[in-house]
Amino acid sequence: MRIDKFLKNARIIKRRTVAKEACEQGRVLINGKVSKPGDDVNVGDEVQINFGNGSIKFEVLDLKDNPGKDAATTLYKEI
Repeated sequence: MRIDKFLKNARIIKRRTVAKEACEQGRVLINGKVSKPGDDVNVGDEVQINFGNGSIKFEVLDLKDNPGKDAATTLYKEI
């Protein structure tokens, strides 16, 4: 699954266009490497997002298209 789509489906970033912009600005890393919006993310990958004054790091647990609001938090685990 594309990283920008995963970030939106997991409700980490609200809109896919915002997730795409974050990737283009080099703020999203998959397994320590800067990612592009179309890069694939797999189960077990570690993703880090650098915001203006902090960052979030999590492990991908599951990949689902269109998960519900409650299921969205089961797609990843914060590290």
